[in-house]
Amino acid sequence: MDDVRNTARKLAADAIASGRPLEWFEQLYARAASDGLVVPWADRKPNPNLVELYDKVRHLAFGPRALKVGCGLGDDAEWLAAQGFEVTAFDIAPSAIAECRRRFPGSRVRYLVADLFAAPREWAGAFDVVQESYTLQVLPAGIRGEGLRKICSFLAPGGYLLFVCRAREPSDPPGTMPWPLTRDELAAMPSLGLRKVLFEDYMDREDPPVRRFRACYRRDA
Repeated sequence: MDDVRNTARKLAADAIASGRPLEWFEQLYARAASDGLVVPWADRKPNPNLVELYDKVRHLAFGPRALKVGCGLGDDAEWLAAQGFEVTAFDIAPSAIAECRRRFPGSRVRYLVADLFAAPREWAGAFDVVQESYTLQVLPAGIRGEGLRKICSFLAPGGYLLFVCRAREPSDPPGTMPWPLTRDELAAMPSLGLRKVLFEDYMDREDPPVRRFRACYRRDA
């Protein structure tokens, strides 16, 4: 797995150095399709951190329309659909979306190729649930704030953001990709129209454990 992560980090570093920080996602998924390269975050099963988060907040009055940000190979999108949501799932990598459609023929999920930073205008305020796991943490710091703003903009009034990321203290070194987020970065939520419903700072069940933030936010009607 270290070799897999190092390959992804090299692709990311080269793309950032070239001034095209999102280019490497398609490179990674294309190589996964052609060469069997392992995508380091794609476990081909629903993210357990998301499943646990949803179990804590499933009592909330969620509307039916859900958006999965950076859907990768589709496991979380399919899991959301199994919970009864009408799911739209997008990824910037055409090879990822092609693999989703191959893996889940006849799926109820609407899989689309889209760029978070140039998303369809009709998505603004259109979704009752937006689910973001691990997308922001693979974006460089210079565009991460705008990425968070775009994610929040997809929520309809009364909608909920389900959020999971790696975590660190501001005094900790940023480390290597994936870059953990700090509480300070999430302090922008109120200014983006969202209020905290649940927030957890915890160590997950990986070996070795990884510190994460897990949260649910609501856009007030």
